[in-house]
Amino acid sequence: QGLKPLVPTESSDLIFGTSKPAPGLPATEPLLSTNKVPDLQKVFQRSDGLPVHLKRGYPDRMLYRTTMALTIGGTIYCLVALYIASQPK
Repeated sequence: QGLKPLVPTESSDLIFGTSKPAPGLPATEPLLSTNKVPDLQKVFQRSDGLPVHLKRGYPDRMLYRTTMALTIGGTIYCLVALYIASQPK
């Protein structure tokens, strides 16, 4: 007789790559939202002289400035800590 496999040899249905909605979702909700890529391409490909990381306006500017402030502050903190640690006691 030999050994019998513990798992079935038939492959199960694919979960990804199907257009069927998940079993727990109501049938009235769409599976995918609208495609926003063409709209974003228009925004990012506009030639207005801004770098790409600042194209979306005020939130991008605030995120950029916060990141720069934290970077500069962290650098200063590290330099001060190294200076204090190098002093003889």
